[in-house]
Amino acid sequence: MLFEFQGRVIPVNMPDWSGLRAEVLRRFASGEGFALATVNLDHLVKLESSKAFLDAYVGHDLIVADGRPIVWLSQLARSPVELMPGSDMVLPLCQLAAAANVPVALVGSTETALEDGASHLESAVPGLNLAWKYSPSRGFDPEGAEAEEIFGQLKEKKIRLCFLALGAPKQELFAYRGRRLSPAVGFASVGAGIDFLGGHQRRAPMWMRNMALEWLWRALSSPKRMFPRYAKCFAILPGLLLKALKLRRESSHQGTLGVMRDK
Repeated sequence: MLFEFQGRVIPVNMPDWSGLRAEVLRRFASGEGFALATVNLDHLVKLESSKAFLDAYVGHDLIVADGRPIVWLSQLARSPVELMPGSDMVLPLCQLAAAANVPVALVGSTETALEDGASHLESAVPGLNLAWKYSPSRGFDPEGAEAEEIFGQLKEKKIRLCFLALGAPKQELFAYRGRRLSPAVGFASVGAGIDFLGGHQRRAPMWMRNMALEWLWRALSSPKRMFPRYAKCFAILPGLLLKALKLRRESSHQGTLGVMRDK
């Protein structure tokens, strides 16, 4: 499944967990870092309007589908991908890190949330080497001096997997910069994933997630912030559906790999 913006392609190149697991373990073993992004409708909205965000996304190594609309679009276009929200990947990625014996860092959120999230992870994942936790200052700039200090600490502590809980687009911009400055580190952007683990944000009940209603839970939990965001997401859906249907027809006739274009 591919999306195209301004002639540049964003691939959902990790369509399922088994493929992502194998690639992350390969990179751990080879000493190679990565940047992992979780594409969703909100990201697609931002990609249309921000060149810096687009540059960062294009520079990511691994991209998965975060959000059922992305999964449904992929199915409609006959290029199916598996749902893999960033929030759901913190624990399994930590299990991979423990198995490979690589040090892990948590960067983002608040000090209290990081402490509570770390406690949860250390109790849930035997052998996890959680080597560093850091909550950036308010107004953190991924291109600023504080970011450089973080990269220095990652190198000093020999971190190989760094979870970023900075929110989009800051976490993806930071990860993109990290691929240049910390090439041995795997950066995984997980949004509120750490806050969920520590109980500092409450996730939608499982029955709502199973019914694809987690967006409604989040909207009602923070209406002033989330309703405008989801309105923009819903606004781009009709165009994406038409493009997916077009790709479905093209794949039926030509067997071509579908690309969701922005124009």
